[in-house]
Amino acid sequence: MAERPEPQSRPRDGRRTFVLDTNVLMHDPTAIFRFEEHDVYLPMVVLEELDAHKNGVSEASRNVRQVSRFLDDMMRDATKEQIDRGLALPSGYSGNHGKRPSSGKLFFQTRQLASALPQSLPGQGSDNAILAQTLALQNEKRDARVILVSKDINLRIKAAVVGVHAEDYYSDKTLEDTDVLWSGMTALPPDFWEQHGQGMRSWKEGELTFYEITGPAVRDWQSNQGVYEDSAQGI
Repeated sequence: MAERPEPQSRPRDGRRTFVLDTNVLMHDPTAIFRFEEHDVYLPMVVLEELDAHKNGVSEASRNVRQVSRFLDDMMRDATKEQIDRGLALPSGYSGNHGKRPSSGKLFFQTRQLASALPQSLPGQGSDNAILAQTLALQNEKRDARVILVSKDINLRIKAAVVGVHAEDYYSDKTLEDTDVLWSGMTALPPDFWEQHGQGMRSWKEGELTFYEITGPAVRDWQSNQGVYEDSAQGI
């Protein structure tokens, strides 16, 4: 039986580097601000996955766009050298408790780190790419404990197998009853106007414009229901 890899020893000063999985940022766009004095590291594959999920009107897509705005604000005036050295994280958001100070830095994967995954983890999937970068970072950063943070339980299991300490992500966001209720909004299908635009009527009453639309999709609508068109810009 193969010997299990030993996890990285804890540095004396307690400083940590948290490698964030994509699903953490899709779950909480303020996650990069929640690690106080510790550092945050984003592998390139995470940025690529964020880009792939930016369009749409779902909560996850809206969170991705908010993450992109946060990152753009932080990087706007930064030089390549400053990005390589890490960007200072502003005060972190702590839910109902307002802001709290942060002295950590945000690091991006700016170069390929040498790392070889065990043969038990073949393939080039995004999970394995994150594991490979975390392993390489763990070998390189001896002054900080490296921790992978992911909402994916299977990725955390694989991390334990290869000797990477992994944790789930918990924010202090409280789930309200309204979070599980139907929003009252429905996205129009891409071919909606081709199927329903021919017999459409419109008229004005004062400052209001009314539209009358008939067709198969309209039969399922409810009174006071909101509908929207999901454009390529995710609006």
